[in-house]
Amino acid sequence: MVNTNQSHVVVIGGGVIGSSSAYFLRQAGYRVTLLEKDALGSGCSHGNCGLVCPSDALPLAGPGAIGKTLKTLFKRHNPLYIKPRISPRLWFWLAKFALRCNARHMLQAASARMPLLESSLHLYQELLEKEQLECEWQKNGLLYVYKDTAAMEGYRATDAFLTKHFALPAKRLEACELYELEPAVADDVAGGWYYEDDAHLRPDRLMAEWKRILLEYDVDVREGTEVFKFKRKGINAIGVLTRDGIIEADKFVLAVGAISPRWEKEIGADIPIQPGKGYSLTFPRPQYSPRIPMIFPQHRVAMTPMQTGYRLGSTMEFSGYDKKINRRRINLLKSGAEPYLREPYGEEVVEEWFGWRPMIYHGIPIIDTSPRMDNVLVATGHNMLGLSMGPATGKLVSELLSGQPPHVSADPYRLFHSK
Repeated sequence: MVNTNQSHVVVIGGGVIGSSSAYFLRQAGYRVTLLEKDALGSGCSHGNCGLVCPSDALPLAGPGAIGKTLKTLFKRHNPLYIKPRISPRLWFWLAKFALRCNARHMLQAASARMPLLESSLHLYQELLEKEQLECEWQKNGLLYVYKDTAAMEGYRATDAFLTKHFALPAKRLEACELYELEPAVADDVAGGWYYEDDAHLRPDRLMAEWKRILLEYDVDVREGTEVFKFKRKGINAIGVLTRDGIIEADKFVLAVGAISPRWEKEIGADIPIQPGKGYSLTFPRPQYSPRIPMIFPQHRVAMTPMQTGYRLGSTMEFSGYDKKINRRRINLLKSGAEPYLREPYGEEVVEEWFGWRPMIYHGIPIIDTSPRMDNVLVATGHNMLGLSMGPATGKLVSELLSGQPPHVSADPYRLFHSK
């Protein structure tokens, strides 16, 4: 551990980003308090599809993204749905998103995302060995499966892009090759593209393990502790106000995901995040369960076969901080998987879930110091990749706060102090 003379850090937010940050800060020698208003890992870190996937480096904003979705944008059966309403903030976000839908900005975002994705994949494997993580980790790769040949051929440009810029080629599989690799696919799929180095895990088991590990390292984990504001002195924060009183510390990390915009006045900067509502369904493993996770790009649905369960997830709904489960949206998960798999889901639903993803229009996370308080670091905006980027983000947070050389460049993630 780095000798920090037991300097105290408070981490606000108990999702995968906050938990990872707390872990690496403790490894650096800090005394750490982790504050979570609900239960650790109860937000978007709970019910996602558990993919750890450098292959998903491309942002949503890319060439053709607007044209592909504009005609069906407000239809409830579309995987991407925007609830019609008067919201200048949302429409400003969408306008900024549209301006990013070009090759130059796509490469910029992918180049920023890839270091966190690749680093996290390696860090997960190190944590598995060092901390004996029991999170149903499997490194079986990831399949992009297509129903028709034209759509499958359309992925060739993406494969060429990732190969050229990141040396990340996929293996193209015709229908017979795909079936040989993964017999659970339906007979009439066209084929797919295979990234054999991707991995997956069970998110709720991961978060349970994070809690165990943090407690073993004497991190003060306080669940059910909502933070309302910072207590400031000059350009520094000296504490946070909670329902139980003020908790003082030397440094602070704000890692609250999709609700980050509610902290704009406190940190003194705009946080251009919209809550992108995603859903998942968890089943017992079907009798004819696949071995390899799959994404079905034509229907925007993902499938993850976990050791103790089976999950369908995805869709993107911009409806603000709506806490209702939209039956039409969640039913898209089942109908979206049906064309691709012999047995697309289990007999009964174990859990229906939704979560708000912290969607930022350019697709690049924010890991930067508050403009108002020099000792407050904001870590948010990981879009749909918080679990995939969690360990690398936590390590970078620790390095920035402790003044250690960063293991990846922090420059791409500096929204508030961009050069």
